[in-house]
Amino acid sequence: MSCFAEDFAHARVQFLESARAAGGELDRTVLERKGPNGEELSTDFAWLGPRSAARVFVAISGVHGVEGFFGSAVQVEWLRRHEYRRMPADTAALLIHAANPFGFAWLRRTNEDNVDLNRNWIDFDRPLPLNPQYAEIAADLCPTTWTRESQVETGVRLTAWRERHGMRAFQQAVSGGQWHYPKGLFYGGATPSWSRRTLTRILQSYLDGAGRVTIVDFHTGLGPYGYAEPIVHRRREDPGFARTRAWIGAAATSLYGESTSAELRGDMLNAIPALLPQAEIDAVALECGVLPFDKVGAALRADNWLHAYGDPESADAAGIRNLMRSAFHSDDPVWQGMALGQGLAACRAALGALS
Repeated sequence: MSCFAEDFAHARVQFLESARAAGGELDRTVLERKGPNGEELSTDFAWLGPRSAARVFVAISGVHGVEGFFGSAVQVEWLRRHEYRRMPADTAALLIHAANPFGFAWLRRTNEDNVDLNRNWIDFDRPLPLNPQYAEIAADLCPTTWTRESQVETGVRLTAWRERHGMRAFQQAVSGGQWHYPKGLFYGGATPSWSRRTLTRILQSYLDGAGRVTIVDFHTGLGPYGYAEPIVHRRREDPGFARTRAWIGAAATSLYGESTSAELRGDMLNAIPALLPQAEIDAVALECGVLPFDKVGAALRADNWLHAYGDPESADAAGIRNLMRSAFHSDDPVWQGMALGQGLAACRAALGALS
């Protein structure tokens, strides 16, 4: 399991070394922020195959920062195993590493502005979406103090709200996305983020000539331990759902009403087709579970308090970062083996769909 990195810096080195060894064409975009150890942060990308390819497989890691360990490991192992040699004629691969380098390095889901990148792909020239249910629980989700007493008090009120409205409604209220609480959870931002602009530039410049594109976007944090759920960001009646399901498999779920995820607004996979109107695009978010929902939520709330009201460089910060890492990644070889096997299988299926 050497493909699984210890941190962002290690993951980046492994990706670059593997891509160079595979003969990939490398490029990067540097973020004007530093990591916790003063390291430079960047989104790196590798292209393998002819630049004029009409069919392209895309693998994306680290949209949600700390979740990047899974996707990075699959990208590295895919390169090390020479899976690119399976590409048919007139086919290429684009591997985008650490779409959210700040979150990866600082072990956050969000970016340098507390923005969730999968809530950021909205039209900011139109009125911002409303989430009145989030407003009801915003103060308890993200309290200004993080003492044992405040955690108990806010936890009691959140549990009561969840019991009144149901678990699914609670998940939707919390994680469906909100655009009016910049210091809150699952904040979609007020403008297109650096990562959104970077991904837009990469995708449009590299895929402008592609007529057929398959995408695997790697995530962790939801679902059963070690199971990677293939989530298609289309409704079941959409012909694209059946087309994607044909290559990713019968376990595919729709984002709308049947996956482990809440229904999202402003997610990347729904936005990409508009960026590439000339291409037929099939995309899958591969979501691998680590810890139970409540433990993941507790880690997110602690991390939110640390960066909104605490000190990310204090003595308390290390413990909270460890909570975040363990909520979205596991050092257990069993989990890693399960995640890696399913990740590689998804990549092979996506590439096979281009044959």
